[in-house]
Order: sequence, then C-alpha cells, then structure tokens
Amino acid sequence: MQYKSQAVAKLYFIAAIALFAGQVLFGLIMGLQYVVGDFLFPAIPFNVARMVHTNLLIVWLLFGFMGGAYYLIPEESETELYNPKLTVALFWIFLVAGALTVVGYLAVPYATLAKLTGNDLLETMGREFLEQPLPTKLGIVVVALAFLFNITMTVLKGKKTSISTVLLLGLWGLAVFFLFSFYNPSNPVKDKFYWWWVVHLWVEGVWELILGSLLAFVLIKVTGVDREVIEKWLYVIVTLTLVTGIIGTGHHYYWIGTPSYWQWIGSIFSSLEVVPFFAMVVFCFTMVWKGRRDHPNKAALLWSLGCSVLAFFGAGVWGFLHTLHGVNYYTHGTQVT
Repeated sequence: MQYKSQAVAKLYFIAAIALFAGQVLFGLIMGLQYVVGDFLFPAIPFNVARMVHTNLLIVWLLFGFMGGAYYLIPEESETELYNPKLTVALFWIFLVAGALTVVGYLAVPYATLAKLTGNDLLETMGREFLEQPLPTKLGIVVVALAFLFNITMTVLKGKKTSISTVLLLGLWGLAVFFLFSFYNPSNPVKDKFYWWWVVHLWVEGVWELILGSLLAFVLIKVTGVDREVIEKWLYVIVTLTLVTGIIGTGHHYYWIGTPSYWQWIGSIFSSLEVVPFFAMVVFCFTMVWKGRRDHPNKAALLWSLGCSVLAFFGAGVWGFLHTLHGVNYYTHGTQVT
C-alpha cells in the first residue's frame, strides 16, 4: 500500500467475505428445504431464508465495492482519503444496520416487522431484493451519500484519471438508481417497470462500470501495459455498457403489461448486451498478452482473467440464450432464468 488510509479497505474485504459465507450458508439451507420440505421449519421458513440469502448478496457486494474504492481511489488520486475516520465509522454503521436487519427477518414475522418499522408511513417493503425495512433503506442512503462524499472529495483534491472517473460514475449511478426503491406505485405494471430500474440497471448497468474500472486498475498494476492503452479500452467498454444496458432493460418488460414494442426493443438491445462482456474478455486477455510480464501476484492476474470470463458466460452467454422474446415466452418464470 502506498497510502496509509488504504488500510481501511481490509475491514470491508473481511466483512464482504464473511457476508458471502452467510449467503452461501442460507443458500445451502434453501437447497435442503427443496429436498426436505420441513428442514428448519418453522424456525427458518423458505421465504425468510431466501430473503436473507438475496439481501446478503447485495450487502457483501456493496462492502466489496466500497472497500475496492477505498483502496483504488488514493492510488489513482495520489493522495490520502479525504476523511479516513469517516470510512471506519461508516463501516460499523453499515455492518451493524445490516446485522440488525437480518436479525429482524429471522426473529419477527415480516408483516409485524413492516408495522414496527413504519412501512405504513412510506410503503417500500415486500418487493424482491428490496425487502429491507424503511429505516434500513434510509440508512443505506445516508451511508452511500457519506461514502460518495468522501471518495469524491478525495478525487477532487488529488489527481483525476479515467479509471477514478468511471468508478465514480458507477458508484454514483448505484446510489441514484437505489432511490427508485422508495417508489412503490399501486399500479402493478408501474411497480414492476420502475423496480427493474434498481435491479437491472444495477446488475447490467452501473456494476459493469465499477467492474471495468477495477479491472483496468488491476491490469495496469500486473501487466505493465501503458495506462493510455488500457484507458482507451475502458472507454469502449463503458460506452457499450451504457448503450446496451440501459435500453436493454426492455427485456424485463415483455410480459408485465407494457406496450408490445418493448418485445422488439428489449430483444435487440439486450442481445447486444453480450458485446461489452465479450469486449471485457478481449480487453483482459489482450492486456495480459501485451504485458508479457511475469508478475509475482498471480492471484490478481488470474482474478482479472477469470472475472471477465465468468461475467461473459454468466451474464452474457447464458443471458443471451433466453433474452429474445420468442424464447423468453417459454423460459420466463422458470428455473432457467
């Protein structure tokens, strides 16, 4: 580490690993409940286990993104974090709030939890991935704003690079699109329409910007390829991601009551979403090949290659196989998705 304040990233990475282990544990519980229907019932019903499982997925990724930003930004900006103490305070606030939320899921019936946490004041609970009580959602917003303030001020006081700019764009997008979790219209079509603005535009929009910037940072370190070359690739990936990912949201609008033209818009642009994922694979392998450098950190090198390949097959190839509306008609709502 070049800067003392980068050390705070370790806290976030440890928490991310622990939360990931929790996600796997609840995934195994659900798997056993598929086979043994009354496993851990009524202590942990299937719907509660699934809620904890998916929420832990979101939270450990957020901890990872935050830790990655706290490590990357000081090196890219060539300065210490704007407020290192704030990073530690936010870590404990976020971790404790997340733990209390999980305890609430497990200890209190969900309907009771909704009443206790003021869901009648602003109805935001009950939707997949966004089950968090109102206080938790508000806490996420506060933590996100404080986090973004800290890293944005760090970038503003230091050196500006393309990598830090793309990372900031992805992280600010993450926060902005989460605000749609507070919009819960009574019309079920509108509800699903805007629900996807959180879920889809996170996964197939801003998360790719964050991934691209982290990959670029790692590749500069481990390959020795000129920064200018890597940044040009990053610009291409960002452009492809934004063009295909945003309009590609249409593949979620096929069967929710929206106009039929979304079937064609969604099919065309979501089919193109495989392009930025493929570009990311080409980008990583090309940079490693150009570098021809025997870097001692093999783990980082293999992560950059493996991450791009898995993203390409997981979100790119498998997604493409059933993204066309004619195919999706038969796969929608099944385990294939």
